Amino acid sequence: QVQLVESGGGLVQTGDSLRLSCAASGPSFSKNGVGWFRHTPGKEREFVASINWGGSRAEVADSVKGRFTISRDIAKKMVYLQMNDLKPEDTAVYYCAARAFANWSDKESDYAYWGQGTQVTVSS
Repeated sequence: QVQLVESGGGLVQTGDSLRLSCAASGPSFSKNGVGWFRHTPGKEREFVASINWGGSRAEVADSVKGRFTISRDIAKKMVYLQMNDLKPEDTAVYYCAARAFANWSDKESDYAYWGQGTQVTVSS
């Protein structure tokens, strides 16, 4: 099993920055690709960013490219989502998810483990 706990969400203004953190634990968390997704009521959950086990390969969605960066600290079992120049359309619940495999993915169905989510609200 893998447990994921997100933190760092909050209420910010347009143009502000936030860093979300995802703390991973559990005996099954060893070499897992990790991703961030977000969900807004009335919409499907959306891919935001993903990173492979070693951190050598990362991908972000076009909608956040140039503003969001994903990174990880393997030793600390932490994954981060740095979000800059936030916009009202970034308002959502952000979820951390882990795969049972080492590579990254932008497909929600590829992820076996999910956190509870953290709310990010960007006011205009």
